[in-house]
Amino acid sequence: MIDPYAYNITIRKGTFEGDTCFEARVKELPDLTEYADSYDEVYQLAVDAIEVTAEVFLEKKRDMPVPRISSEEYSGRVTLRLPRSLHRAMVEASDDEGISLNQYMVNVLSYFSGYAAGGARGYDHTLWSAIAKTDNHESTRKPNLKVVYSNNLDKQAGDWKKTG
Repeated sequence: MIDPYAYNITIRKGTFEGDTCFEARVKELPDLTEYADSYDEVYQLAVDAIEVTAEVFLEKKRDMPVPRISSEEYSGRVTLRLPRSLHRAMVEASDDEGISLNQYMVNVLSYFSGYAAGGARGYDHTLWSAIAKTDNHESTRKPNLKVVYSNNLDKQAGDWKKTG
C-alpha cells in the first residue's frame, strides 16, 4: 500500500469563495483539493483523500501516481561527457554570449525543458528534417531539441551550410 505522508502536500491560508480557510493541494494529484478551518484538519483531510484515491485507483486497476522526490534531494551537480566537437561548439557559443560555459549550458537546458513542457509549440519540422539527415539516412524520430541560436549557419534552399 502507498504511504500518503510521502506525497507533496501544499497548504495555504486564503479566502476561497468568500470564506477564509486553509486549502491543501497534492502535487502528484492535481485534481485533489481539500478545505478546512485549521492547518492540521486540512492536512489530515489531504492524507485521507490520498488514501481514498489510492483505493479507487486500485479498484479500477489504474496506477497510482508515485510521490515525487523533493528537489532538496538533488545536489545540482552533473558530470557530463560530450563529443569534443560539441564541447568546442558550446564553448564558442558561450564565449560569443560573454558568459561561462556552465551558465550557457544552464540557459540551454532551461530553455529546452520549458520548450518540452510547452508541448512542442512552434516545432519546426523543416529544421529538424535538415538537421536529422546524416549519411543519407533520415531519422523519423521527433526531436527533443530546437536550434536556438547560431551565427555560423544559414538556411538556403533547404540546405544548411557553414558561412563563416
